[in-house]
Amino acid sequence: MKCRVCRGPAIIDLARHNANFCAEHFVQLCRRQVEKAVKDFSMLWPEDRILVAVSGGKDSLALWDILVDLGYRADGLYIGLGIGEYSDESLGYAQRFADARGLNLRVISLRSELGYDIPTAAAATRRVPCSACGLTKRHLFDSAAMEGGYDVVATGHNLDDEAAVLFGNTLRWEIEYLARQLPVLPARPGFPKKVKPLVRLTEREMAAWCIVRNIDYIVEECPMAVGNRHLGYKNTLNAIEEQSPGSKASFYLNFIERMAPLLSDHTGASHDELGECSRCGSPTPNEVCSFCLLVEKSSQHEAVPVEFMTKSGRKRGR
Repeated sequence: MKCRVCRGPAIIDLARHNANFCAEHFVQLCRRQVEKAVKDFSMLWPEDRILVAVSGGKDSLALWDILVDLGYRADGLYIGLGIGEYSDESLGYAQRFADARGLNLRVISLRSELGYDIPTAAAATRRVPCSACGLTKRHLFDSAAMEGGYDVVATGHNLDDEAAVLFGNTLRWEIEYLARQLPVLPARPGFPKKVKPLVRLTEREMAAWCIVRNIDYIVEECPMAVGNRHLGYKNTLNAIEEQSPGSKASFYLNFIERMAPLLSDHTGASHDELGECSRCGSPTPNEVCSFCLLVEKSSQHEAVPVEFMTKSGRKRGR
C-alpha cells in the first residue's frame, strides 16, 4: 500500500478519497480539510480567541491540536460530569494533553461547583442521561465563553456525528432541528458563536490523527450512553458507507449546501422573544431557564452512583 502523494509506505487507506496516505501526507490532508471547513463556512479568523470544548476523547483533543497547529489561540474547557471512573480518566487525558503542550485548560466540576452530577440529574429528572448532559454542557460552555471574553466556542463534532444527527432528524422530519443543524451558529445576544471545524473529517480519521501525533485519549464510550439511538444511526450509516464510500460526506455536505438554505425561516421562536433568566441572567423564553431548573432539582436529589444508573438503564432497555 503506497501513499498517493509520495509513493512511500502508506499508513491509512481512505476509501472515500480512493487513496492511501503516509503519515506526513495524511496530516496534511486533515489540515486541509479543517482549513477548507473554516474558510467555506467563515468559522474562524486569525485574531479570534477560541474556547475548545474538551472531553478527553479523540475528537476534542485532535481538534485542539489542529487549531493550535494552524496558529489559532485556543484554550480548553473540560466539564467534570461526575460519571464515576470514566470522568476521572477522561479528565486525566485532557489535563495531560494540555500540560504537555503548555496549553490552558479550565476545569469545571459539576458536583463541587453546582452540587449535582449527571447520574443524579438523570434520576432527578427521570430523563435519559444524555438530555441532562447536553443541557448542562451547552449552558456552561456558553457562559464560560461569554464571561471569559472568547470570540467562539469550537466543538469536536465530526462528519460521523453530524451525519448521524442529520439522519435521525430526517427520519422524524424535525424541521426546527434540521434548520439549526449547521456547522456555524452565529453569535447573538447572550450566546457566543459556535463552530464545528471537523465536519469534513470522520471518527476513523481523527483516531488516526491522534495515533500519528502521539495523542493519548480515552477510548471507552461514556457508560451512560448505552442505548443512545445516535449510535444506531452511526452503525446504519457505516453500513451504507462500506457499500458506497463517500455517502456520509455527500449526505451531510449536500444537505448543508442545498437544503439548509431552504430551511432558514424555520428557526422557531424569534430571538426578540427571549428575556433574561431571573437567576443566572441567561437568555430564556421563561422566567427561569431550563439549566437553573435542572440545577435546582438535581442538587436537592440524593446523589446517585453511576453504577446504579447504567444497570437500571440496561434493565429498562435504554
